[in-house]
Amino acid sequence: MAVSPHRGQIWFAALPTDPDKERPVLVVSADARNRNPNAGTVIVVPLTTNPAESPTRIRLTPGETGLAETCSMAAEDITVLAKSWLVPPRVSLRNLSEARLREVARGVLRAMGFPEGAVS
Repeated sequence: MAVSPHRGQIWFAALPTDPDKERPVLVVSADARNRNPNAGTVIVVPLTTNPAESPTRIRLTPGETGLAETCSMAAEDITVLAKSWLVPPRVSLRNLSEARLREVARGVLRAMGFPEGAVS
């Protein structure tokens, strides 16, 4: 089955770092890439229930995600996954807002060592 993820959607995937468990991931790649049949990958940010505080973590509530627990987007762990590794959610999840996606982008920049405002 071909998957059709959209930017801002939460999907599940067995990540290479933990292949025995499907974890929620946020799709952050541009929809032009996501819809391109020749692009077999998407860019994702994993979600974690690890409560570690970090400038690269963005906390999300169950009301924002539709997941059962509060979680954080781990911007420092942004990665590329094959679309075929994505598994549609088993329950109805929410799409994250453009404002939240911008927070992820800022978190990725912090993970790369850029200070606030260094990149426009």
